[in-house]
Amino acid sequence: MAAGLLAPGAPGTPGTGTASAAPSAPGTPGAPGTPPVPAAPAAPAAPAPDRSVSALLTDLQRLYREAGSATARYRATDEELSRRRDRVGTLQRRLADARGALHTSRGAAARLARQQYRGADSLSPYLRLLTARSPRQLLDERYILARVSQHRAAAVDRLTGSERTADGLASAARAALDEQQTLAARHREERDAVTGKLDEVERLLASLTPEQLGRLGQLESAGAEAGTPREFVESGALAGPQARSAAPSATGEAALRYAVGQIGKPYEWGAVGPTAFDCSGLTSKAWAAAGAGIPRTSQEQWNELRRVPLGALRPGDLVVYFPGATHVALYLGGGRVVQAPRPGAKVKVSPVAANPVLGAVRPDPDEPAMTGYRPPELPSGADAGSDAGYDSTTAP
Repeated sequence: MAAGLLAPGAPGTPGTGTASAAPSAPGTPGAPGTPPVPAAPAAPAAPAPDRSVSALLTDLQRLYREAGSATARYRATDEELSRRRDRVGTLQRRLADARGALHTSRGAAARLARQQYRGADSLSPYLRLLTARSPRQLLDERYILARVSQHRAAAVDRLTGSERTADGLASAARAALDEQQTLAARHREERDAVTGKLDEVERLLASLTPEQLGRLGQLESAGAEAGTPREFVESGALAGPQARSAAPSATGEAALRYAVGQIGKPYEWGAVGPTAFDCSGLTSKAWAAAGAGIPRTSQEQWNELRRVPLGALRPGDLVVYFPGATHVALYLGGGRVVQAPRPGAKVKVSPVAANPVLGAVRPDPDEPAMTGYRPPELPSGADAGSDAGYDSTTAP
């Protein structure tokens, strides 16, 4: 079981034809002042024959950490870009409504102007007094004229207010669109930074011999076991498939069954199904399918969901990995998780400690455990393949 070779946050090269959480960025360049994203460094040279495998492992771990950080920045920008697009759409709809109201107000003002031009109420109060047949008629006319005057004043106020509203919304929509374009430019730069790091990883792995790849897997396994938190070991969560697990909630059970149903589908960076997933795409989609929306990224899941002790894990909980919370999986029970590991791998069942565990969170902490729980039946070969997402005997 390789640990660090299992991508932190499992970024990967974007594919086509798969639903993705990363919307295409508009083509308009960003406004000046956009914080630059450092360009990806040049690809590492092919390893020298006498270079130690441990040094190669250090390089791979560094590259995956850098890719994980780049992915975290990309996903954060992606979420913000989505919010800004929604904001622009809302402002544009409100602006269209305001322009409609302004058009109506201008029409009313034009009608009043025509009435005044025709002199519809141009008689002076003195002439009205002379022509009135009775004081009652005079009072009625004065009342009607007062109402007409109020109507005109209200029409002018509506026109003025509509103009102010339309002008304000137009300014806000322009500012929001400028911000969206700035974010779109940063979005593209961060996407390119991620793919650049992943290209480095692929080139380094492609340069290794089968013997080096096999040794890398062994070293990484040893590192994962050594780094497993003592609390986790003592909890019994690593006791294996036959270990007794707590029962999930009804919602957690539905999320877990959805995740198990995706076993065998490929990993794809940014994908949220239905044909491919990345790590947090799988966890967020599983809980959404169960009727409980959770944050999209592993960092948001770690920061916003309620944390639970490792010794209190129940199926459906999310196990989060690496110091930066850059990878996540669904706890299956019996010391195992369902995860989308990294590019080149497929959704599979893995040991819960295949990566350095940061902690665990529970999307539904207030839901009681269900009774009569039966674990989902796993498909044949659910745990087949390397947890690192590459074949340890052949170069990718």
